[in-house]
Amino acid sequence: MTITLLVSGALGQTCLEQILSTHRVNFVFTDRGSASIIQTCRDRNIGCFVGNPRGGRARSVLSAAGCEVLLSINYLFLVDEDIIGLPSLYAINLHGSLLPRYRGRTPHVWAVINGETVAGVTAHLMAPEMDAGDIVAQREVPITDQMTGADVLSEYQRIYPILLGELLERIARGQIHPVVQDERLATYFPKRTPADGAINWAWSRERVRNWIRAQAAPYPGAFFTFAGKQWTVHRSVPDPLGFRHENPDGQVLKVGESYIVVKLTNGALRIGPFNPEELRSFTIGDQLL
Repeated sequence: MTITLLVSGALGQTCLEQILSTHRVNFVFTDRGSASIIQTCRDRNIGCFVGNPRGGRARSVLSAAGCEVLLSINYLFLVDEDIIGLPSLYAINLHGSLLPRYRGRTPHVWAVINGETVAGVTAHLMAPEMDAGDIVAQREVPITDQMTGADVLSEYQRIYPILLGELLERIARGQIHPVVQDERLATYFPKRTPADGAINWAWSRERVRNWIRAQAAPYPGAFFTFAGKQWTVHRSVPDPLGFRHENPDGQVLKVGESYIVVKLTNGALRIGPFNPEELRSFTIGDQLL
């Protein structure tokens, strides 16, 4: 098969290398930040369009990029119909959720935020509407209560190539059987930025803990404001410490050796780690914002 790829980032690079080991890739679309993908294309003499292809920007290369299968993997840009209509067989996107749930950006992070116990990867036919095309393959990824958003993405690094290999084999055998998504079950979640990581101390203990682990390092982290400073948090665990219900949520209950314990509406949460100098900024009874 002749394959054209739309790929970005480390996940896109992993999948590009896996596909190149078994198939011919005649053209790649990527973004300026994906240096390893650009370099691979140079090393392998593969045509490469770098940048946003929307608005006809890539029209001049489309005829040269004719292909049988178009695959979109972790691609940063929305795709116009001129690119979707490029392949003679299928235009397929791999999305990091069990569609029709979690359409949109960074679905694995939202899944951890929402306390899901399972995420997954879906291969679906590309359509003008975001993540709305017929499903052609799916694989589940369990989420434990200790996993961070980055941990789930690491699992995706393992699962995506496996799903791709199975998918390409099924295409070669003519065994693709698309299943229409049930729109009644669709959920949508927006793109996230580091500025969206503020902790709301009025949330439940479980919600705050999920919020923190979803964005933990190497992601930028959840944060709160105190004493005119923004404090980033990458780890939290439930704490058995008691409190009075009428005390305000976000109140510091304890200052430990490397952590503080914070009161929430349904329980206490230990957050940190902080270094000893940082901990001197906190005293019992302080109110976090």
